[in-house]
Amino acid sequence: MRIPILGILWRRLATVELWLLATLLAAAGGLLAFGMLAEEIIEGEALAFDRNILLALRNPADLSDPIGPRWLEEVARDITALGSHVVLTLVTLAVVGFLLIARKRGAAVLVAVSVGGGTLLGTLLKLLFGRARPDLVPHAVEVYSASFPSGHAMLSAVTYLTLGALLMRVQARPGERLYILAVAIALTLLVGASRVYLGVHWPSDVLAGWCVGAAWAILCWTAALWLQRRGEVEPPPGNGTAENGPAG
Repeated sequence: MRIPILGILWRRLATVELWLLATLLAAAGGLLAFGMLAEEIIEGEALAFDRNILLALRNPADLSDPIGPRWLEEVARDITALGSHVVLTLVTLAVVGFLLIARKRGAAVLVAVSVGGGTLLGTLLKLLFGRARPDLVPHAVEVYSASFPSGHAMLSAVTYLTLGALLMRVQARPGERLYILAVAIALTLLVGASRVYLGVHWPSDVLAGWCVGAAWAILCWTAALWLQRRGEVEPPPGNGTAENGPAG
């Protein structure tokens, strides 16, 4: 019986190590893509696709008018608010408060550090690059900070992907996990796209925000898994008994 048990343990260890390697590679890919975009910004080169996409989303006869019906612009304003500092802070505080009440202090710290650290990183990057907002088309909403990377795109990626990963860990069925991941990604993409549609960000700002935000979220969760294996973060509810569904 020893050999099969050792074999099972080895396969489980190999699976975990491969998964961790895959997440680290994904994070590295996001950081590499961000670095490539940042290099173009530092060199002061105007990216052709930035101008082309912004102009394609405006009425050629009136650049202050985004394409599509009037209600679409209102929808874009509502969606972009889902990536604002106020909304994301309220969501984060609500989740952290719930986790503390549920005595999941490790998970609460993880969420707070992930979102708080991502916010600080985004602020520092904006100060570092200091890229001006697009002046090619009028802005449909008020903006006050630098343009690169998009704070809305970055923080929505950090927050929604982190919370999505947290929910995925307490779901047993692959379909449920896939749905949660798809919703988290969809929210992130919609927020970023709304910033370009409203004319307050170059597309490269949003791409950079997605890249560094996703990379940050992946790195935070990789660190959380490592801490969990060391017993410093509590395992998800129903760990080892979730084959029949989420724990009650």
